[in-house]
Amino acid sequence: MAILLFVLGLGFLVIGAEALVRGSSRMASALGISPLIIGLTVVAFGTSAPELAISVKAALAHQPDIALGNVIGSNIFNVLFILGLSALVAPLAVSQQLIRLDVPLMIGASILVLLLALDGRISRVEGMLLFAGLLFYIAVLIKQSRSESAQVKDEYVREFGVHGQVANRWLLNGALVAGGLVLLVLGSKWLVESAVTIAQYFGVSELVIGLTIVAAGTSLPELVTSVVASLRGERDIAVGNIVGSNLFNVLGVLGLASAVSPVGMAVSNAVVAFDMPIMIVVAFVCLPIFFTGGVISRWEGATLFGYYIAYTLYLLLAAAHHDAVPIYSAAMLYFAIPLTLLTLVVTTLSVLRKKRTEGT
Repeated sequence: MAILLFVLGLGFLVIGAEALVRGSSRMASALGISPLIIGLTVVAFGTSAPELAISVKAALAHQPDIALGNVIGSNIFNVLFILGLSALVAPLAVSQQLIRLDVPLMIGASILVLLLALDGRISRVEGMLLFAGLLFYIAVLIKQSRSESAQVKDEYVREFGVHGQVANRWLLNGALVAGGLVLLVLGSKWLVESAVTIAQYFGVSELVIGLTIVAAGTSLPELVTSVVASLRGERDIAVGNIVGSNLFNVLGVLGLASAVSPVGMAVSNAVVAFDMPIMIVVAFVCLPIFFTGGVISRWEGATLFGYYIAYTLYLLLAAAHHDAVPIYSAAMLYFAIPLTLLTLVVTTLSVLRKKRTEGT
């Protein structure tokens, strides 16, 4: 029964998120809202609606490990798995705005969350502070949208439709939004309850369940959106959706979940010592990868994808208290990660040298 509820809950989350994204993006388009704002807010935040529903429900049920694991695991999954897979499908173009604004904000927000969690809790006031940061980000996007290029406008219009096509369909779009919200609420309830039951049955911690199964499940809308956008050649959407979703997860989802919880969000030492730093490192990795030529190449996508497999394997070995954990950790820490960072540094310096040569 728990597995059945988990599958049904996951299905409701995916269908509900799709309905919410389609309905809200078309309504925003009919109101004349900038395509860039639609893409980086309505679409990105809509695909993060499952994370919001799950984390708020878990916070209210006094299950902070699921709420935190869902946010942190989703951010790691989004960058390593989804961006990696999307880049393997086709190399992804990266806009200069993402490099100059959105990725640095994602890095800063990730570091801020770690600093707030050092005392073992994200209080309600700190949660409100994070949510205020989301409002600030939206305000910055509105300002930036004034300089939006015609190419970006055309790309979002192709994906989500033009104003004239949706002006007379308010009732249908409103029904999509309302129905999507209902499915999200019901799906999140079933998924959280079943995930806790499964974790207890197999003796796995709620944190590991949140970081893996729940995080991957709630990131399915981002996965579908980015891979489909990559296949269609709409590669700004594939990348912008991930970065926008990660910002919404950290500022909006974690902020709101901490704010609505009567006692704030308790943060375990394991999360502060390992999982949050991994989330920050993953955010930092985006910057040199995005910067090198403005394209995420297939080999960079394969590297990201491989690291997600390695991260998941570590979580499973650690959960099982396997004897191989120390050796595996040492191999990743002293060989794989430094080698990757060195490759990224060399590639970045090569690009900078090439640009300097072209400039002279």
